[in-house]
Amino acid sequence: MNGHFLTPRELEIFKLLIKNETTKSIAEKLNISDKTVRNHISNVIGKLGVSSRTAAIVMLAKSGMIEI
Repeated sequence: MNGHFLTPRELEIFKLLIKNETTKSIAEKLNISDKTVRNHISNVIGKLGVSSRTAAIVMLAKSGMIEI
C-alpha cells in the first residue's frame, strides 16, 4: 500500500486515535471541528476500502504508516 494518497492531516488524526484520543479531544488539539475530524476518518476508511476505524488502524499499522 502506498501511503502517499493519505494527507498529513489524515495520518495525524489516526496517530491520535491510536493514542486513545476521542474525536472531540482530537478536534480540540487540532483546532478543528468534531465534524471535520469525523470527515477525515471517513475519508481514510473510504480510501483504504475498509469498514471501520479499527480496520483502518490495523491496515495502517500493517503497512508501517503508523505505529501502535
